[in-house]
Amino acid sequence: MDKLQLIILSMVQGLTEFLPISSSAHLILVPQVFHWPDQGLVFDVAVHFGSLIAVVYYFRDEVWRMLKSWLRSIAGGESDQDSLLAWWVIIGTLPAVIFGFLLQEPIEEKLRDPWVLATASIAFGLLLWLADVKGRRERDEFQLGLKDVLLIGWFQVLALIPGTSRSGITITLGLFLGLTRQASARFSFLLAMPVIFASGVLETERMFTEVSPIAWGDLLLGVLLSAISAGLCIHYFLRLVDKLGMLPFVIYRIFLGFAIFILLN
Repeated sequence: MDKLQLIILSMVQGLTEFLPISSSAHLILVPQVFHWPDQGLVFDVAVHFGSLIAVVYYFRDEVWRMLKSWLRSIAGGESDQDSLLAWWVIIGTLPAVIFGFLLQEPIEEKLRDPWVLATASIAFGLLLWLADVKGRRERDEFQLGLKDVLLIGWFQVLALIPGTSRSGITITLGLFLGLTRQASARFSFLLAMPVIFASGVLETERMFTEVSPIAWGDLLLGVLLSAISAGLCIHYFLRLVDKLGMLPFVIYRIFLGFAIFILLN
């Protein structure tokens, strides 16, 4: 990659990781549109690590409270809403981690087709719009129950399909289950931490067994740019989501899907 490609793809990944518009779709499509060479596995691992740094830093106070309460609860202390939320994040993550491990290679071989990206972008965009319109938006993430978390966790598996958007599908389920837009987004971002970490561990193992020498300076730049853009995205998305709603992202997804179909003809 040249520097321009590195900068653009790093920022694209950071900006799209937490918006309900699918970062994987953009990392596949942008190089195709500009006729760039594939950025490779090492780069994908690096920029996802940058996004992980951003979300952990942004939610550092919440994560610290959840971790302390969770450790206290498993040591025999009293449970509280923070320890329960920590359990919900763990339980909600398991399906995606398990199926991601089992299905990674078949998905990479068969589902990275632009037709899949376009169809998923439109279909799950319309589902997001329906959830935003029909959702009661009465609850926060601390009012989730085990059944709610299992539903969100299983639907998160659908994010393995490129174009679906991990944040998009989890926010969609949160809205259908009566969470507010803010609560749906916050729980989605909390779920992102272990999922991105688990994916990064798996990809890192592959990275050191399958690829040639690594340009560490370029990777560090990619991590930095991805972390900055992801942090800004989280901050402004949470500030504006109640005012904007999901319609702008739905329109974008539909436009993106039809644009892909047009490019394929």
